Amino acid sequence: MKRNCRRANHGVRTLCVWAVARLAMALVQAQSTTILNSPHNLSASGPGSVKATGEPEVCVFCHIPHNASPDCRPLWNRSAPVSAYTVYASTSLNALPGQPTGSSKLCLSCHDGTIAIGSVLSSRDPITMTGGVTTMPVGATHLGTDLSDDHPISFRYDDALAVSNRKLKPPSLLPETVKLDAQQELQCTSCHDAHDNRWGKFLTIDNTASQLCETCHRQGNTTVAAHSQCTACHRQHGAPSGAHLLKATTETETCLACHSGQPGTDQGANIATHLEKMSRHTEPLNVRSQSGPNDVACSACHEPHTIASGTASAPVISPRLGEVSGIDSSGAAVARAQYEHEVCFKCHGSQARTSPLVSRQVVQNDTRLEFAPSALSYHPVQAAGKNLDVPSLRPGLSAASLIYCTDCHAADGASDGSRGPHGATNRPLLVDACETVDNTAESAATYALCYRCHERTSILSNRSFSSHSKHIVDYKTPCTVCHDSHGIASVQGTATNHAHLINFDTTVVRPDPLTQRLEYRSTGTRQGECALLCHNAPHSPWRYP
Repeated sequence: MKRNCRRANHGVRTLCVWAVARLAMALVQAQSTTILNSPHNLSASGPGSVKATGEPEVCVFCHIPHNASPDCRPLWNRSAPVSAYTVYASTSLNALPGQPTGSSKLCLSCHDGTIAIGSVLSSRDPITMTGGVTTMPVGATHLGTDLSDDHPISFRYDDALAVSNRKLKPPSLLPETVKLDAQQELQCTSCHDAHDNRWGKFLTIDNTASQLCETCHRQGNTTVAAHSQCTACHRQHGAPSGAHLLKATTETETCLACHSGQPGTDQGANIATHLEKMSRHTEPLNVRSQSGPNDVACSACHEPHTIASGTASAPVISPRLGEVSGIDSSGAAVARAQYEHEVCFKCHGSQARTSPLVSRQVVQNDTRLEFAPSALSYHPVQAAGKNLDVPSLRPGLSAASLIYCTDCHAADGASDGSRGPHGATNRPLLVDACETVDNTAESAATYALCYRCHERTSILSNRSFSSHSKHIVDYKTPCTVCHDSHGIASVQGTATNHAHLINFDTTVVRPDPLTQRLEYRSTGTRQGECALLCHNAPHSPWRYP
């Protein structure tokens, strides 16, 4: 019996030791994730670089059991900041954040840097901090009084806001830990819990794979791993870009942090090299202000949150552009472009920012009208071409084929996955050379762009037009002197005069001195006549063949 009792007592003692050990482990774990072992422990025992020289109390920097600030809760031991803040403003929010309210003002009583960290209501003199620190040191946690570059706070987040901004989720879907205040305003405490640091940065939930960001934001799906993590591109506080909350000053710089071909980045897409070329879709990289007439942000063509890998066939939009907006063939804005040319039409339609490189007899800056199926003649971007007799087409192409804008306008020499229209050595942003200067000797390189689709041997053997070789080789006349690469809008001529993309370069071709006509007329299959003056040779008119 005694032996059994001793065994029982030994078992109880073992169980007690085990329980105490488990409790100790739990306490250590709790301390490692909550305030005691976090930067918010500002007492002398705190683990951070900002802490008191001798104050042993942990809670005193924020709370007091008696005589707390009457304007603040809970039991607040600090004065509320009175500074007028520059608040966040962006047309994408559909809400108007005012001056900070509620719990956000409590956070700012330290983090705006205007009140001494050791200045508490329970002490006549401020608590002394180590290293001569008084206010919040300048850095990531020093927000200052300019909040325009920080995630917005103190705005009403309700169903009406979610309806007006489809990229925000209804507040009813917020998890329990992501709280709005009593006025249904989003505050600092919606994302941060000052007492719990288990996820780091005092976040209310783990933000791995953007879980916290996606409690509010509905951005879409992407198959690009780097694009699925919001913090890869965005900075919630003190963002260099301001309201866009980007990690760099501009969109271009932010994107090039990965798409620069440098070690440790997406070396398969060296966009930076192309953006330094003569013809490009953005200003040089050392220009930070994107306000010039030719500046184009990356997001004008790419919707970064929905980009996917894969390919498509003309005219369907590439998944690499994501669910980006566009302008359709009728000129109407569409939230999600279905075709690549709809993205191009956003800038190269009625909002054309640049003039054509070649001076034309018929001038049209609206590229959408040049490619319209109703145009007099056009390259087949929106619809198959009108001319069914095109013997010069290379194998694999036919009169029914469609092409992308980027089949002509794209990065030259790009074999690294960055073929898009970022930059090229050939104007205007051409993937290959297409000489426009008169009296240029013909070669495979001179008109490499045209020869990508049209067989050089066919052109020079006059299979399409009886005098191609005479014009291009003998008289050194560039293709662009007669042909307009895009098309001729239906409101600016006739199908007889502007068939086969005929739209003369007026710096080379002038009216015929005898008839005073500057005109091409189609008179049948592979037949026509010209009335003009070119290279001092009057055509009054000349008939072909």
